Parts: sequence; structure tokens; C-alpha cells
Amino acid sequence: MSMINYASREINCKIVFYGPGLGGKTTNLEYVYGKVSPNTRGKLISLATETERTLFFDFLPVDLGTIRGFRTRFHLYTVPGQVYYNASRKLILKGVDGVVFVADSQVERAEANLESMQNLYDNMAAYGYDLTRMPFVIQYNKRDLPNAAPLAELQSMLNPGWEVTDPTRMRALADPFKPGELLVSQLPTGEWVERVPTFEAVAVTGDGVFDTLKAVSKLVLKTLA
Repeated sequence: MSMINYASREINCKIVFYGPGLGGKTTNLEYVYGKVSPNTRGKLISLATETERTLFFDFLPVDLGTIRGFRTRFHLYTVPGQVYYNASRKLILKGVDGVVFVADSQVERAEANLESMQNLYDNMAAYGYDLTRMPFVIQYNKRDLPNAAPLAELQSMLNPGWEVTDPTRMRALADPFKPGELLVSQLPTGEWVERVPTFEAVAVTGDGVFDTLKAVSKLVLKTLA
């Protein structure tokens, strides 16, 4: 989880971009890196072997203010896309403060999305992390492609919602990032369910990239306040 550097007066937070191979995780990070001021970012590091690649860098947003006098430095990571590199994926999740799941909107990538999402839940559970209780957003990438699945279909598959069992949380909760939409709602059958915030994106052009990052960053800061 977040680490405090008293010497620099900074809180260091780790955000991991998860998802299937070639879904857009690396494109997200490269776009953010290219737009962040060189004065506030670290070096973009690529750990690559013949078969897998991990990217990470850190940056200090100047527009998020301070928490108890500490600035917040975010460390952004991607994981290898293929599930069979699970040891690397799991290691990168250690100490995570927020997760962005980058889904590939293409219809034919449905199975890969589901496999990667299940893998994320499994790896988080292995560390004792409850993904339903921490900063977590989903980005539906590649929305510009002609074979992109309808949003309702993607939501049903990847963000159907988990049951709310705490009576104090059984009330409508607005989505802070989408006016007029709810994150917690009651089904016609009476059950209450909660979903995570979602964002449409075209990472190659930057559409939705910073919306996604700002959302998960704000959720992380909320846990620190």
C-alpha cells in the first residue's frame, strides 16, 4: 500500500493497469508519459524479455493538492498481457493502491477480457486484497473500432456488479464521474448491487486516457484523506 517519504514530504501510491494482451495498457502509459511535464515525471522504464514487457514510471501531479502537507506521487505500472505470465502479474500487484482494468472492446476479445478479469480477482485475493473495497475503475478501450461490442454487453460481462450485503450501504449511490448514473442501485428483484466507474477510451489518440487516470487517482486520494 501507499508509502510515506518524510524526507521529500511525499506519499507514494501505486496504480496498476491490468488487462488482456494488446488491449491498450502500454498505450495508456505512453500517452500519459508524453503529456506529463518532464519536470514532474521520472524515467519511463521498460522491463522486457523476449516474451513479455512491463512498463512503469512515476510522476507528481501538480493539480491534486496535498494531504496533511504531503504531496502525492503516483507510480504507474502495466502488467504483461498474457495470463501465462502470471508470476510477473502477481508480483506487480503487490502493494497496489489502485487498479485500472483496460478492456479491449473488440467483440472477438471477449474471452480474453473475461480471462484477464478473473485472473485479476484471483491474484488480488491471493494477497488478501478485496478488489470491491479499493480504488478500481474499468476502461473500455478501442471504442472507435467497427467491431467494438456495445457498452451494455461489456458492462454485463465485466461489470455486472457485486451484491451489497451491508444494510448501511443499501442506498442509491451516484457515480461521481458520470452525472445521472448510479454505482449502487437496486435491481427489480430487490437485491442491491454495486458497480465500478467505467470510461470509454481510444488510447491511441488519448481519448479517455486522462479521464480514467484522474478517476482512479481521486479514488486513491480519497482512501488517504
